[in-house]
Amino acid sequence: MIELDFNNILYNVLGPSHSIGEPELNNAIKDNARICREIQDERKQGRHAFLDLPYQDVAGIISFARANAKKYENIVVLGIGGSALGARTLLEALKPPFYNLLSAKQRKGFPRLFILDNIDSAETKALLQVINPKKTLFNVVSKSGETTETIASLLVTLGVLKKQVGKNYRKNLVITTDKEKGFLRRFADKEGVQSFETQKEVQGRYAVLSSVGLLPAALIGIDIRKLLKGAAAVDNMVKTSGPQINPAYISALVNFIYDREKSKNILVVMPYSAQLKAFAEWFRQIYPESLAKRYDWDNKEVYVGPTVMNALGATDQHSQIQLYNEGPNNKLIVFVEVETTKDKLIMPKLDDESSSFLAGRSLHELMLIEKKATAYALVQSRRPNYTIRLKEISEESIGALLYFFQLVTAYAGKLYKVNPYNQPGVEAGKRATFGLMGKKGYEKEVADITNAISKDKRWIIKI
Repeated sequence: MIELDFNNILYNVLGPSHSIGEPELNNAIKDNARICREIQDERKQGRHAFLDLPYQDVAGIISFARANAKKYENIVVLGIGGSALGARTLLEALKPPFYNLLSAKQRKGFPRLFILDNIDSAETKALLQVINPKKTLFNVVSKSGETTETIASLLVTLGVLKKQVGKNYRKNLVITTDKEKGFLRRFADKEGVQSFETQKEVQGRYAVLSSVGLLPAALIGIDIRKLLKGAAAVDNMVKTSGPQINPAYISALVNFIYDREKSKNILVVMPYSAQLKAFAEWFRQIYPESLAKRYDWDNKEVYVGPTVMNALGATDQHSQIQLYNEGPNNKLIVFVEVETTKDKLIMPKLDDESSSFLAGRSLHELMLIEKKATAYALVQSRRPNYTIRLKEISEESIGALLYFFQLVTAYAGKLYKVNPYNQPGVEAGKRATFGLMGKKGYEKEVADITNAISKDKRWIIKI
């Protein structure tokens, strides 16, 4: 289902300076093998809760989706960060490109899915004008139930629904949030709005395979049981394999070595499939937000964490590859390719010699060749890269891919010696926002911000 090819990081391919020698890699695998056992032991103690998501009961989600999906023309997810990126990843990977432009018949009666993951007023207004709110189910998603941006989007949506739908507006809402606490939980209980619970121990950015991602996926006809089956396959492989053949562990280790020992602190994830573009954006959140920390386990100031960039093949061969090949050699490139596709478009022969080499070949074949050529060019420039290869895009393979990268992140947390499940750097901005918006209990933040930020008019330049 998933294959990893690490050849292009090795000394015999890449040469000295920017490679990892086989003895070096084998020693690192052996020296850090304990973290594989530690994670499995800690799992038994209730830690790393996302690891158990493949085995959850999803009957309630499936039942709700079957009963409600085809009642609506549209599903709109109101969420931000981990409450939106997972749903977008599943939509783009497992539904046809331009899915929302297909007719209802082409969508087999399933609704369109829109994801409103920002508080941009122009975008919000435009979406509410494009869709018919009466025929739309709004899925409001926040693990804490207190996310300012999500609450703001809900309040605007409520205003529209009450005006256009009337007293039955509750039928156009479904909430995914904490079981017991938070504004959204109180709102759902008070208003009698249908709700689904988030798993308390699963952080938002690890929640794609929970109700957060599975509910919108099920509502547009994605087989969520197959998603979880793919994730379980990765879990079973990891639990029954030694560290030497554990691809998630080795991937985390390679990324870590390049960051901390080879001066490659930028990790580029570059899928060669438009269907995986949102996946790369999902990874751009989970990996650095989990690993970029000021303090380690021992409360020692360390300031660690990789910078993640996402690119798209073949598009970014005409933009980013110039930087990767001839710019600073401070990056590790991770390609994601798909071996086969059902969408085989063959290029016809023209009476033109300059295009004859394309005749009879498929676009997918060209895509794979361009990836191979790009990897070769990077090697010639002594730029390390490795490839993650999917046999095909399916519910099982996407479930496996997402679970795999969550595992990579958990292993990396052990290697960096940081907590991969908190985000204190994000919380500071949240508290400042509460203060500036006048929320009670945050008066100190307003005073601190006022004292810290001064405006020197000499450095405000107008055009």
